[in-house]
Amino acid sequence: MRVGPFLAHMKTNRFLFLIGAIAALSSLSAAEPNSPTPKKPVSDEYQGVKVQDDYQWLEKDDDPKVKAWSESENQKTRAYLDKLPDRAAIEKQLTDWYAKTSPSYSGLISRPGILFAEKFQPPKQQPMLVTLASADDLKSEKVLLDPNALDAKGTTAIDWSVPSRDGKFVAVSISQGGSEDGTLHFYETATGKALPDTIAHVQYPTAAGSAAWNGEGTGVYYTRYPRKGERPDADLNFYQQVYFHKLGTADTEDTYAIGKEFPRIAEVQLEASRDGKYILAKVENGDGGDYAHYLLGPDGSWRQITQFSDQVKAARLGRDNALYLLSRENAPRGKVLRLPLDTPELAKAVMIVPAGDAVINRLEPTADALYVGDLLGGPSQVRRFGLDGKGEAMVPIPKISTVSEMVALEDNSLLFRDVSYTEPAGWFHLVAGKAEPVKTALVNTSPVSFADIEVTRENATAKDGTKIPLNIIRKKGTKLDGQNPTLLYGYGGYGVSMTPGFEFTRRLWFDRGGVYVVANIRGGGEFGEEWHKAGNLAKKQTVFDDFAAAADYLIKQEWTRTEKLSMLGGSNGGLLMGAMITQHPELMRAVVSAVGIYDMLRVELAPNGAFNVTEFGTVKDPEQFKALYAYSPYHHVVDGTKYPSILMLTGANDGRVAPYHSRKMIARLEAANKSGKPVLLRTSSSAGHGIGTALSERIKQAADQYAFLFAQLEMAAKK
Repeated sequence: MRVGPFLAHMKTNRFLFLIGAIAALSSLSAAEPNSPTPKKPVSDEYQGVKVQDDYQWLEKDDDPKVKAWSESENQKTRAYLDKLPDRAAIEKQLTDWYAKTSPSYSGLISRPGILFAEKFQPPKQQPMLVTLASADDLKSEKVLLDPNALDAKGTTAIDWSVPSRDGKFVAVSISQGGSEDGTLHFYETATGKALPDTIAHVQYPTAAGSAAWNGEGTGVYYTRYPRKGERPDADLNFYQQVYFHKLGTADTEDTYAIGKEFPRIAEVQLEASRDGKYILAKVENGDGGDYAHYLLGPDGSWRQITQFSDQVKAARLGRDNALYLLSRENAPRGKVLRLPLDTPELAKAVMIVPAGDAVINRLEPTADALYVGDLLGGPSQVRRFGLDGKGEAMVPIPKISTVSEMVALEDNSLLFRDVSYTEPAGWFHLVAGKAEPVKTALVNTSPVSFADIEVTRENATAKDGTKIPLNIIRKKGTKLDGQNPTLLYGYGGYGVSMTPGFEFTRRLWFDRGGVYVVANIRGGGEFGEEWHKAGNLAKKQTVFDDFAAAADYLIKQEWTRTEKLSMLGGSNGGLLMGAMITQHPELMRAVVSAVGIYDMLRVELAPNGAFNVTEFGTVKDPEQFKALYAYSPYHHVVDGTKYPSILMLTGANDGRVAPYHSRKMIARLEAANKSGKPVLLRTSSSAGHGIGTALSERIKQAADQYAFLFAQLEMAAKK
């Protein structure tokens, strides 16, 4: 399972890994030092190169000495952050704002006469599963499952849910403590009553999980990891396969469906057709972006439709007995193929939407139309076609916004969720035959106004001359005088695109004169597969060069200066932060890096790390090892260097990026740093990679980050 983007780019904007808040005194510029972390040198050999690792002992999560070290680092971090003059006030402000936010709805699924939705309603800690008669009938809302009622601590979360074709039952994966280790439960929609059936370990961070109901609603096909004893312990979070469970039976009676031929790092997503006749299995080969597709037909047999080499990146079952395919074969920005299900052979697929300048990244078929979601370097557009690809029409959406979800309703109309940097998300309804979509009752409102905020897109120039778009968000009238505190955010991996998103907590940043910038660097998918491939495997350094070029641009154009520039990234973006710290320590004043990857030579040894080999490469390949070792942040910390102020965050239950990456990186930086600036590690015992984190913990994390950055950039509160 890819390590995932952060901030407003994660699922439904739920996972704040934003920034911190507060103005600080010069006397607080450095944290109290810990005793030096003991060095216990270990030598590993890769491709004939011996590499010494002084802190490999910190990889052992359960070692009492590691736990003691981690707790000591937490105490040092808390001692620093809690002394900042406004830290408590910032947390209170965020808590108050969250209490005033409207509910937000995401993950809509349509069934006859009913909508299923994930509803997040602060101050509740976790989103709930609800039903609605329509997107305009809020009075019809019923809570089907409330994890907050199951767990007073707020650490129980819904991973995903899938209703049966008739909507009478819903299958829900539930996990605890941010672990994403999900157990499948079943509920009656009308009553919310739990059925006795449960299936353990259908979801995990490595390959995620999914389910699809059979046409009769009597059972589900679901993703299944090996049970203990079926494979060695080291493989229990790999080799995902598909099984069938009949309601009312023990999971020990479940039957194998497909998957023995799938790769060890297969990631499987299931989809059922509206008529219940077909089940589609989309199989990704790790996180590199290559997919194979398998179809279960009415005859009860599975057949492979596409192979990894076919470059079909997505597929959707239509209502017209056809399969719609998003292909990047000789079309890096995508084309759409239509394949009749009565002859499901890829060679018989017909191109209905040719490749163009826009990057096709989303398909939503109805009975009489195909809606295509495109990327234009970050922002979105939506086009409507007939099922034959004719009659193209543009669907009006706000400028510099993104359509993050599209849902076809039973009457063949369309619901879509749109959000921008300055407007909260809202669901729109487009009725067939109408040119303009209408905003529904499912609209987010913000506790603060962004009426004085504007966004423009400018371009930095990369080393090779490539234009790198920057989304620059700030108060109207901001002067280009080099004095603006600026936060530069980036990701750059897995073909994941940094699209517009609204985050009301940024009001804290703007009110202290801050500029917020999102960089659309390579490694993402903003301009298609070529944009992604230009920044993965042995070309990963391009990602870091693009981000450095973005920083240089902001300084040269006098948006900011080095002393007022900060950087933020999480997960794969944490790797980006590690590279910036080690390659350009003089370029910025402060860095916040969440759940990051830093030791590129050992990352593949962790369960989820193996899934990332198709994105990063492997030390087992001579050329890929050379590239990995050349930029691995942990191995490029240099003694005696004056590093910027650094705050790293990790979660003890993170199954996507092993927490030891942050531990080792901080230990190495503490030993090497000569700037006197703080180098801090914050470990959350009740969180993982971010998904499923309780709201109260997310607020504390955000307050810490704002406080840290305000202190380092000397951003005093405006009076």
